[in-house]
Amino acid sequence: MSYKLGILDQSPIFPGASAFDALQQTINLAKHAEEWGYTRFWVSEHHHAEQLAGSSPEVLISYLLAQTKSIRVGSGGVMLQHYSPYKVAENFHVLSNLSPGRVDLGIGKAPGGLPLSTKALQFGTVNDGKDFEERLSFLQEIIENSVNETHPLAGIQATPLPSEKPMMFLLGASADSARLAAELGIAYVFARFINSNETVLEDAARIYQSIFPTGSFKVSVSVIAAPSQQEAEQLTGDQKIVKVHLKSGRSVTVQTLAQAELFGKQSGEPYEIEEQDSNIIAGTPSYVKEVLANLHEKYGVDEFILHSPILKEAERLRSFRLLSPLQLALPEVKHVTSQN
Repeated sequence: MSYKLGILDQSPIFPGASAFDALQQTINLAKHAEEWGYTRFWVSEHHHAEQLAGSSPEVLISYLLAQTKSIRVGSGGVMLQHYSPYKVAENFHVLSNLSPGRVDLGIGKAPGGLPLSTKALQFGTVNDGKDFEERLSFLQEIIENSVNETHPLAGIQATPLPSEKPMMFLLGASADSARLAAELGIAYVFARFINSNETVLEDAARIYQSIFPTGSFKVSVSVIAAPSQQEAEQLTGDQKIVKVHLKSGRSVTVQTLAQAELFGKQSGEPYEIEEQDSNIIAGTPSYVKEVLANLHEKYGVDEFILHSPILKEAERLRSFRLLSPLQLALPEVKHVTSQN
């Protein structure tokens, strides 16, 4: 294949299971991902979420690094609006010292939860979430150990300095975030599973690649693979992308209509809820491979980060196995009927 494949795991808590079960499944999936030839394995950050166990990617990453040997492990992503860039750099420098050359630092702009959890995360700090670009730029300087001498914190270092720096990525779902990543000269991951608007994806790819032609443009997609097209479509169900549009102009993606209503009420301002098709790529491995190849050619995608919304443990694991780089790299077997 001319592109790479990685995995984004949100540590879903399946019906009747516990958070312990979900995290054990994440550990198991990471081990399999390494065995199956995936390039990287990312874990997400969601707060006050009853259906997801991944609230602290830094802690989970450290455990996953200890449980694997070669695959890159990282955040998909750290929600920087809540945190000190300096502390984020310290966390990932420690991780990079523990496993040199294997740590990814993916940064997200979203809150990762409802307004109440955002208030809790930012409790006691002076923070309104409007200085994201400044935070990201400063984080990059700390990681690069190149804080400008005119900066109020000139001379600061996030120790222990690693022999190999964590690789930085900006995660986003808009042309503006693609532009920011390009201007800073860092890799960009477009979250197609959050924003299924193909025009926005096209704009993001064009802007990023025009500003930073040597950069890395990746796309995170929702995929479901099964032995048959029919089963894959059945596993898809009627899943939707749910967005909350606030009167202030901010838009946030949540998982369910109930969460959307709760987010709107907690925001304290007028809001509208929009449902979009989830745009899940569902089918046989060969079908999914064909769709990814077309996206690769059309938008210059060098890697896909696969997200699976399957709510069944065995079928979800099977989907990642069927789409594994080692599996997709095998030539397709053509059945030939002999003629006498």
